Amino acid sequence: MSWRAAAAGFLLAAVPGPVPADRDAVLLSWTRPTAASMAAWSTARADRAAWAAYAFDWSTDDCTRAPERPFGFRFGPACRRHDFGYRNYRAAGTFAAHRKRLDEAFRADLRRECDGQPLIEQPPCNALAFTYFHTVRLTGVRSR
Repeated sequence: MSWRAAAAGFLLAAVPGPVPADRDAVLLSWTRPTAASMAAWSTARADRAAWAAYAFDWSTDDCTRAPERPFGFRFGPACRRHDFGYRNYRAAGTFAAHRKRLDEAFRADLRRECDGQPLIEQPPCNALAFTYFHTVRLTGVRSR
């Protein structure tokens, strides 16, 4: 193969194709406050290349300035999915219409983490989850 053919192939591969028509439906399905939604998003996040045509923003700042594992509780996945929702709905220009659901999904993800803890650890986990959730509700519009 000549260098021209190789360069042409590279340029064609670098040009993004049309975004699939079901992008909004996929985004909505991955940002619901259910365990199934979280599982589907986690599976997709592990194989981002399969979703490249959708042009999703997978970037995250994790739990912003808060620990991802306060006292060993795994809040990082909830923070990452929350960032995914915020970033993608902001880019779509529809953030205000979806913010409350995104925050409720965040709360549900945190609660599921706490529900999976031994009974003795659930009260402190829920107290931290409450703090994370309410911090997002108070500062989420400005900080992300």
